Formats: sequence, C-alpha cells, structure tokens
Amino acid sequence: MTQEEQLVRMANQIGTFFESMPDRQEALEGIAMHLKKFWDPRMRAAFLARVDADNTPPVSAIVLASVHAHRALIQ
Repeated sequence: MTQEEQLVRMANQIGTFFESMPDRQEALEGIAMHLKKFWDPRMRAAFLARVDADNTPPVSAIVLASVHAHRALIQ
C-alpha cells in the first residue's frame, strides 16, 4: 500500500467515526481539526494533493465535504 493509499484509508476511518455525529457541521469541523491536530504538515499536504489530483483511491463523501468546507484549517 502506498503512502497516499494509507492516508486516504486513515482519513476515511476518521470520517467513519465522525459520520455518526448528529450535527453535520460539527462532524465536518471535527474531521478537519483531527487532521490538523494529529497529522504532520507533510501528511496533510500529501493528502490534499491526492484529493486535488484524481481522488484515487476514493475519499469518502464526508471527508471530501470537510476538506471543501475547512481546507484552510487543514493546510
């Protein structure tokens, strides 16, 4: 598994956790905050580059929504 695939897998797992939250906006912010707090800048940059490139492997819908809503926070 490549580093990019691992990052996408981890991001999707984070998304799965936050998806159960009843407040969607809080969940989207929670995903972004988790990435900012626990991923180093190189991991975040590589992940965002993958999202911008071709989204393969697929990033879950909730993680994509978080990236679009809170990209400045994640960077």
